[in-house]
Amino acid sequence: MTLYGASTEYVLHSLLWLVTHPEPVSSLDLAELQEIPAAFVAKLLPRLEKAGLLTASEGLKGGYRLARAAEEISVLAVVDAVEGKKSLFNCQEIRGRCALFDRQPPTWATQGVCGIHAVMLRAEQAMRAELAQTSLADLARSVRNKAPAPFFREAQSWLDDRVQTRRTSKVRQRKQAGSLLP
Repeated sequence: MTLYGASTEYVLHSLLWLVTHPEPVSSLDLAELQEIPAAFVAKLLPRLEKAGLLTASEGLKGGYRLARAAEEISVLAVVDAVEGKKSLFNCQEIRGRCALFDRQPPTWATQGVCGIHAVMLRAEQAMRAELAQTSLADLARSVRNKAPAPFFREAQSWLDDRVQTRRTSKVRQRKQAGSLLP
């Protein structure tokens, strides 16, 4: 059973790149850097902007950046922005449907909160508490502790090259358009 899907994973990985990158990064660059579907990322990042987790800017150097410090953004805030605030368990109240009950279940069978539902609620609350106390900065630190230092310089260079490539391409397009004028 999957509680959170690929959307949450894609977004969290994308946000990790923004933790140490102060300049805006395009959704296309984030997707291509990680080899994940660009359409997915382009659809999901506006949700984070709407939730106040990202800010967006337009233009050649445009893209997304964190709206506040990574220490102030919890994993729970990201999950809720991507997945919506939904309950992970939907109790169907089948405890009152036993074939041995004659039409109406006895009071003892349906009295109080369903034991199964109560366990599921406690588990969900524990999970949400863990997600709430874990920040993007915490996740980024765990990745930084694993990866060799040159990796992050290479990633920064890759992102910088992408911006430069767009800028050069745009200048070339303007020059070509200008040479086509009579």
